[in-house]
Amino acid sequence: MSIEKNLPLSPLEVPVGLELITLGAGCFWCTEAVFQRLEGVERVVSGYAGGIVEAPSYKQICTGTTGHAEVINVYFDPKKTSLESLLEVFWATHDPTTLNRQGGDVGPQYRSAIFFHSGEQQAIATRMKEELDAAHVFDDPIVTEITAFTNFYPAEDYHQEYFNLNGMQPYCQFVIRPKVDKLKKYFAERLK
Repeated sequence: MSIEKNLPLSPLEVPVGLELITLGAGCFWCTEAVFQRLEGVERVVSGYAGGIVEAPSYKQICTGTTGHAEVINVYFDPKKTSLESLLEVFWATHDPTTLNRQGGDVGPQYRSAIFFHSGEQQAIATRMKEELDAAHVFDDPIVTEITAFTNFYPAEDYHQEYFNLNGMQPYCQFVIRPKVDKLKKYFAERLK
């Protein structure tokens, strides 16, 4: 039994009519900025998932020793968007072939990960990953972790809505803005 299994399962309330998927695609500021703009996404919360330390701080996460990934909880309306549609955006807006790294952000906290909340979500994510690999969409194999959700700890308040509140900061301009622009270019029909 892994140490992670000894952490309490995070209780998450999912509003009636919505579904939840937990995604890690590098820095959660980037991922949050992308998914907030999608039709059918009702709420996005940045946080930490999949680690061995209960209620970690950002400072602890940055050491790369807690086992957590920077993630977002995406609450979505399945009547307005599908998990498949969300995962298409997920695969397209980060590099799922680099282990523990997205651009200049390096460490296990930046790993590509899908933390599923049901067997159906696991099946969809696994099928899509296998189809992308079989089609050689990327030059290298996808290393995205697909694992059962166990814990989630919301990030500190200053991490929430980061791009929306700090869009002129250099990191936002040089790292997040290109991801949002790519989203607008390739997925314009899926935007709010």
